[in-house]
Amino acid sequence: MDIIELLKLMVENRASDLHVRVPSPPVLRVDGELIVQNQLPPATTEDIDAAFEYITTQDQRSRFHLEKELDFAYSVPGLARFRVSVMRQRGTISLAFRLVPFKVFTIDELGLPEICKELILKPRGLILVTGPTGSGKSTTMAAMLNYLNERIARNVITIEDPIEYLHPNIKCLISQRDLGDDTKAFDTALIHALRHDPDVIIVGELRDFETVQTAMRAAETGHLVMGTLHTTDAPQTVDRVIDIFPPSQQPQIRLQFSQVVVAVLSQTLLPRAGSKGRIAAFEIMIGNSAVKNLVREGKTFELHSVMQLSSIEGMQTLDQALADLVKKKMVTLEEAKMKSSHPDRLKKLLDYQHSAARR
Repeated sequence: MDIIELLKLMVENRASDLHVRVPSPPVLRVDGELIVQNQLPPATTEDIDAAFEYITTQDQRSRFHLEKELDFAYSVPGLARFRVSVMRQRGTISLAFRLVPFKVFTIDELGLPEICKELILKPRGLILVTGPTGSGKSTTMAAMLNYLNERIARNVITIEDPIEYLHPNIKCLISQRDLGDDTKAFDTALIHALRHDPDVIIVGELRDFETVQTAMRAAETGHLVMGTLHTTDAPQTVDRVIDIFPPSQQPQIRLQFSQVVVAVLSQTLLPRAGSKGRIAAFEIMIGNSAVKNLVREGKTFELHSVMQLSSIEGMQTLDQALADLVKKKMVTLEEAKMKSSHPDRLKKLLDYQHSAARR
């Protein structure tokens, strides 16, 4: 089994992921579907051990044998970069590769909401990009950073696990730090980033109390902070941030979060109707006065109502985004209902739009 040939096969098939584990043939994920490569022989323990040895350094192997898990970036010149995740299963090594193109796609090329251009130019505050694993959060943040980089001189520090897209200095001065190689922890890296005179800080994942606390403090003190969470919509995102803190601190954190929140972008990927590829649907919450008041008062269950009525400000619920994609025949109703948290509400919204169009 030649791992480089498998990575080439992955790129040729426009797969987002490659899975190699004993005793199965390699598996590609194309447009969200897992496709077993039955034309290839099943992977053996020796195959995977050799592939692991080939793509890792001695330091990475030592870390893996100590921690039993490993995440890192791997480049094949002239082909692509890959985010690699290694774990043990049934006593053997399992490899998962996520494709990261060398090219950073623009906001327009990805079809991201136009408001992304406005948000990344904000001078301060907190922007959260949320969604399940594999929904394109890193790609969205990279496109937004690319837009900033082409327009305004800012000092940008990213903290990633691992570094995915590589950003050259165009107008911005960009430092990219890799968790593991360049720093030991998100919260420590974030504290030290504040001492490097940053304008913008991008955190790969807000995964614990210390990181969230430091990110909010950075946003409060005049920096633009952007990070990701594995939440599915804006109300859940707000609740997740607040619930990270002890109950005694939560009233103060609600106030603090309401003061710094610029936007929450929640995204999910759906297969395109009648063609290859996938398309993103976005829920967009902007931190206007009504949103800030609801966050402060703990009434997150009312946020969707404000978002539905604030389209003029660029807000929309996920159901509104899904309904729009179905109406434009870009995704099927069946796929949209699978991604909706409220399929009945989505159906009513589509029925209402249909009847309104007929009047």
